Amino acid sequence: MKKYRPTSSSAQVEERENLLEQDFETTTINEKWVADITYIHTRRDGWCYLASVLDLHTKKIEGYSFSKSMTTPLVLRVFTKLN
Repeated sequence: MKKYRPTSSSAQVEERENLLEQDFETTTINEKWVADITYIHTRRDGWCYLASVLDLHTKKIEGYSFSKSMTTPLVLRVFTKLN
């Protein structure tokens, strides 16, 4: 199956600093988290989005949020649930 990669000629991606610099080793929980947004195609709603945060030490999903639209509140809900 071919991966879906949304494109738009008007879309601009702001590059961010790589804070981990490929160093995924940890010594304790909550030392390093990584986040991702996954595109999920559904029959009923079309494209939906899953934002998640993973603890690199435990390899456990610490929080997630699901939405029909990829917006800032989708990501903010993940971190709100973590507090």
